[in-house]
Amino acid sequence: MHKLQPSHTKLKIHEIEKLLKELNVSLAQLPKIKITDPALPENCDVSDVIKIERLKDGKKTIYYRAVSV
Repeated sequence: MHKLQPSHTKLKIHEIEKLLKELNVSLAQLPKIKITDPALPENCDVSDVIKIERLKDGKKTIYYRAVSV
């Protein structure tokens, strides 16, 4: 991974369940990221959830994406 590329982390099942409950959304309502995206960690499957951490001006912002076809 390049140092300028945001960190992409695959969430575990219990983390996904906690996130969906906390945000009060379903998996289908999360923004999507293509399974072919080169930034995805290895061993990702459709319906996995990816946590993306971006740094801008020293502030970390977290985004979540559901892996789709």
